[in-house]
Amino acid sequence: MSDLSRYLVPAGTHHVEETIQKSRFVTTAARASDPGSARKLVAQVQEKSPNATHHCWAFVAGPSGSTAHVGMSDDGEPHGTAGRPMLKVLLHGRVGEIVVVCARYYGGVKLGTGGLSRAYSRGVKLVLDSLPTVEHVERALLCITVPYVRADGFQRLAREADVLIENEEYAEAVRYRCGVPADGVEVFTQAVSELTRGDGLVQKI
Repeated sequence: MSDLSRYLVPAGTHHVEETIQKSRFVTTAARASDPGSARKLVAQVQEKSPNATHHCWAFVAGPSGSTAHVGMSDDGEPHGTAGRPMLKVLLHGRVGEIVVVCARYYGGVKLGTGGLSRAYSRGVKLVLDSLPTVEHVERALLCITVPYVRADGFQRLAREADVLIENEEYAEAVRYRCGVPADGVEVFTQAVSELTRGDGLVQKI
């Protein structure tokens, strides 16, 4: 099972193209954080390539390897020859929140069921091999209050722990609204306690 708090996601929309037995396969990959976003991308590709014979697709709208929110379509190809093999590659591709659409332009030569499965699988593998990615980090929102004398130390600690400071308020003490990596909340809370010698206050939002 993949790490549900940290995983790679597409950095943008990416395309690859390949011709197999006179049929042209144009595979597009993009980020999809939910099934609605995935279907929207499918519709956009269909609109931009109306002359394609088929628009087969698959998506994993969640952490890499998770089957909680997946979808697929053969779009008129023989059952099981496109969407399923595409989804199988995605689930083993170590990239989450991803949708892939393969537009096929039929070239007059039938590939057979095995040939179709290999062609659509290969399109997904090719797009994944060259896909620009960024790391998605699940974050917990915390409100952290520290004495003024510990503010500089806290900010250094936050940078080292990949904590995003979203807001700062100055009153009797300094109050920070922070996005803390979900897999590091306990360790960061302990570090704040040690830094402030117990005077820091950490609250979940």
